[in-house]
Amino acid sequence: MNLADNNIAYRHPDLYDALTQDSTAAATCQHLINHYGTTPTGSVLDLGCGTARDLAALAATHHCVGVDLQPALIRHAQQRHPDLDLQAGDLRTVRLNDTFDTITCLGNTLAYLHHNNDIRAAFQTFAAHAHPGSLLIIVTQIAPTTVTTPTRSRIDTAGLGAHVTTEHSWNPRTQIATVHRTWQLDNGTTQHDHIERRVLFPRELELYASLAGFTPLALFTNPQNHTGPLIGSTAHFAATYDSV
Repeated sequence: MNLADNNIAYRHPDLYDALTQDSTAAATCQHLINHYGTTPTGSVLDLGCGTARDLAALAATHHCVGVDLQPALIRHAQQRHPDLDLQAGDLRTVRLNDTFDTITCLGNTLAYLHHNNDIRAAFQTFAAHAHPGSLLIIVTQIAPTTVTTPTRSRIDTAGLGAHVTTEHSWNPRTQIATVHRTWQLDNGTTQHDHIERRVLFPRELELYASLAGFTPLALFTNPQNHTGPLIGSTAHFAATYDSV
């Protein structure tokens, strides 16, 4: 699974950081830890940590470990955050022989697993690193986007300038939502993204969690309103581990 082949941001970690610099994921995770976790300063395992920006934000008050499938992102993260415990690994198979107070899987990492067996394997990984009371926090796509026409934007960041055209498509049979991006770079070249994400509907997400020994606690699309209606395509999901 070489995601970098299909996503320019994964080939340029500085661009990845720049595009996600306004993320509120770490703050939302801390809020959920404070509300549902066993300790506000416990250990955190981030599966799919990317460049570890969110993990670094939590590291001031938590012992943090990060794992990502892409070695290039891990190398970049190790240079940026040398004090963090980071390593390359596959969400479906990694085993660290330790448990954590909080396990996170952010940034649509779970959505890159398209097949049921792979999703079950990911939840087995979550359970393998959990003890009773461990909090699981997932950010993933729960519905296809409602955007039906191409959108255009201008990117000027991380030393890169480009006009970007974004198109969305949806296959209800496979539950794959696809993002097509065309980057017209200022240097005269063109690059294309083809990003496929598996949509897990809320009932599916709750079922996979329950089968792995987790009790669902919250599902929300608005970080400011955890009990309101689901009005977006991407949601935060929280569950606590009770064991199977």
